[in-house]
Amino acid sequence: MREVVSVFLRLGFTAFGGPAAHTAMMRQELVERRAWVTDEEFVELMAMTNLIPGPNSTELAIHLGYRRAGWAGLWVAGACFILPAAFIVGFLAWIYVQFGALPETQGLLYGMKPVVLAVVGQALFGLVKAVLKGPVPILVAVGAAGLSLLGVSELALVFAPGLVWGLCSSRNWRVWAPLVVVGLAVGAFFGLSWWLEGSAKGVAYGLAPLFFVFLKVGSVLYGSGYVLLSYLNTDLVVRLGWLTKAQLLDAVAVGQFTPGPVFTTATFIGFVLGGVPGAVVATLGIFLPSFFFVSLSSRWLEKARKSEAMQGFLKGVNAAALGLMGAVLVKLGQDALRDWFTVSLALVSLAVLVRFKVNSAWLVAAGAALGFLSTQV
Repeated sequence: MREVVSVFLRLGFTAFGGPAAHTAMMRQELVERRAWVTDEEFVELMAMTNLIPGPNSTELAIHLGYRRAGWAGLWVAGACFILPAAFIVGFLAWIYVQFGALPETQGLLYGMKPVVLAVVGQALFGLVKAVLKGPVPILVAVGAAGLSLLGVSELALVFAPGLVWGLCSSRNWRVWAPLVVVGLAVGAFFGLSWWLEGSAKGVAYGLAPLFFVFLKVGSVLYGSGYVLLSYLNTDLVVRLGWLTKAQLLDAVAVGQFTPGPVFTTATFIGFVLGGVPGAVVATLGIFLPSFFFVSLSSRWLEKARKSEAMQGFLKGVNAAALGLMGAVLVKLGQDALRDWFTVSLALVSLAVLVRFKVNSAWLVAAGAALGFLSTQV
């Protein structure tokens, strides 16, 4: 348990760059350095996080904590990964409320993004060797990457190859029973959260309505921080009128810039609306569904290991998930590689990662510092 606390607290303070970078850092630390799981097991857990709503990297941390230290590890790993980011975001929210502005972040982001690109690229290369064995997985991964870049739903791209592969692996419908049970439970949780959140319509701000708004978002959201922006804009700006659009954009920017889960955007919004109680309630609301879904899917994954159909399902999902990771790499590259400085920084970072196996968190911090200095010259 001490090892779980140490690893995930450190990642919570240093894992910059969004879910793809978080996943890369966890693989480097827990597959390559500590050997908690094999590459194949790590990819299985990645696949499971793609099947359930919520922040993928946080759910991956929760899965890994469960693998290392059982049910207590599940809760401790998730809390240790979430809380450092929540405290940092809460402090920035206090600055925002007190002074009406955020610290300058553009220079830091300018240097961080190329390093994050290198971290994700190195992780993707390592996972490709473990997962894409044969022409069919390669075709699935390439197809998923291409369709993702064209705007096709991530959920459809993950489920479709998994279902086809699983059905081709077995015609016995009974092997799908665990998946059906999980699906019904997830659907029931969706329905409950939607019903509870409906009580918030047309009412003034309060802790209970705030909790149910974020409980609903954490229960149904697939995709990136940009999808989160859409959900929160609809609920908090358009429907309830609790935030202005400028405040929402500032909240999402802080979630993107700080280490740990992007969903700590909820902490910022909760503090702006209701101080420390609001921050606590919003954070609990958006992250609780992840613990619920991981608890369900962890049990299902153990049963899936004994089923050919479920193994086929996971193989299809694994290949598609790597394709989506490749699409994220392309999108990051379009945003991060702006000039000779950022291209050079990405190439040097990749070379250092491959040659010296340094902790990627230190590289991200160094990139942020160099980016900030370069914009001050």
